[in-house]
Amino acid sequence: MVDNKKYVDMVSSPWGYLILTADEESLISCTWTDMCHEEYCEECGKQSEYEQPECIKAAKQQLEEYFCGKRKTFDLPLRLCGTDFQTSVWRQLRLIPYGSTISYSYLASIIGNPKAARAVAQACHCNPFAVIIPCHRVIGSNGSLTGYAAGLKRKQGLLDIERG
Repeated sequence: MVDNKKYVDMVSSPWGYLILTADEESLISCTWTDMCHEEYCEECGKQSEYEQPECIKAAKQQLEEYFCGKRKTFDLPLRLCGTDFQTSVWRQLRLIPYGSTISYSYLASIIGNPKAARAVAQACHCNPFAVIIPCHRVIGSNGSLTGYAAGLKRKQGLLDIERG
């Protein structure tokens, strides 16, 4: 029998909070929010009463290490739920090296669909794993910061962490 129980927790970042959602086995999402949701936040002292699964504990630790500049890759079980096109983009995003950037059009070429730069941008916008699947590493073909669902301030901040 499959356990459909969902778990939620938060991790603080220099630009707000990330809400982590998981089941017993995998992360389901990692999304930005500007507000602390006290029921999920250790900083507010109102952590939920139930034990979190290992995937949430690992995600919190790895994200905290990333924000301190001590982690360059993530090793977490992710449940990718999207179209075939979206998941192909998200898988390719995970291959962009830490501290590097590529353009939306180049990413479209890599996945074998060179005319799909706008569709790639939309798939990045729908990425359910902020920071963990690094869509912040995708920029405009002219080198400009464009199109980060959580705002360009966060995108610039993440790239600054990676550039040291």
